[in-house]
Amino acid sequence: MKRYLFFLLAFFLLFNAILGGTLFYGWYQFNNTGTLSEDTTFVLERGTGLRAIAKKLQNAGVIENDLAFILGVRVNDQATSLKAGEYAFTKGMTGADVMKVLVSGKTVPHFITIPEGLQSREIRNLLENSPGLVGKLTEPLPEGSVLPETYHFSLGDSRNAVALKMKKDMTATLDALWAGVSPKGLIKSKRELLILASIVEKETGLASERDHVAGVFLNRISKKMRLQSDPTVVYGITKGKSELGRPISRKDLAAINDFNTYTLKGLPIGPICNPGLDSLKAVLSAKKTKDLYFVANGKGGHVFSKTLAEHNRNVRKWRKLQKKK
Repeated sequence: MKRYLFFLLAFFLLFNAILGGTLFYGWYQFNNTGTLSEDTTFVLERGTGLRAIAKKLQNAGVIENDLAFILGVRVNDQATSLKAGEYAFTKGMTGADVMKVLVSGKTVPHFITIPEGLQSREIRNLLENSPGLVGKLTEPLPEGSVLPETYHFSLGDSRNAVALKMKKDMTATLDALWAGVSPKGLIKSKRELLILASIVEKETGLASERDHVAGVFLNRISKKMRLQSDPTVVYGITKGKSELGRPISRKDLAAINDFNTYTLKGLPIGPICNPGLDSLKAVLSAKKTKDLYFVANGKGGHVFSKTLAEHNRNVRKWRKLQKKK
């Protein structure tokens, strides 16, 4: 009987020694420098359990031993805290480092850039063809509703969620800019601010000219002159659904619709593109001049003038430059 008890005790001590050694070795592996030889990315799908996560990490070469990783995660009580997403792991990361990254939820950033002045159909096309986003784009994008900017998203985010973020940013931007505007000015509402900014955006691609162009339009509004903006003529024809694909004709200039400011008094019924922050600001801080006209100078900018006679001379100069080209 004594020999039997001695045998059980010895077996128990040996078992615990082996178990303790195994746990110690597993803990050592979890905290020791990893085997990852180069930086890599790893995608963790939603609903994946700890055992499957550990096995995938091992197969990807991110960790050396899946059981050691499971041990470390459970000891740290983080088994339910690992978040789905796309992650970046760097060379030599320990299992503990990998766990911290997965718990943090700091996924690999993806970006989509919306340039200033795009029309909503163009923005829709960018969203629909952006890799990394998922789902059908059903969120409506009225003209002028999106703030042009670079947007961050994570792999697997929905197109609708990103589109909604773009719209919320435009609303917040208009609210912030309008907060300090006097209602007694020429621009009476956030809607009018958006509309005029969209025209400024389409008229010039030079940041240095935006406030000057805005000033010209405000001068014309104050004198009850038609804005006579060519981009509004184009939008009146295409409604933002396509490119015009040809020069503007005299018939186009005489067209009567809700956007053509050659025949329409005041502002169009709505924006003709999605203007950027700088164009919105330009309308609110327009350059103070007596200029009422501008025409392209053939170098990417414009020549401004106070009188029609001066403007006509500038137009003739521009046409000569066009003929030479």
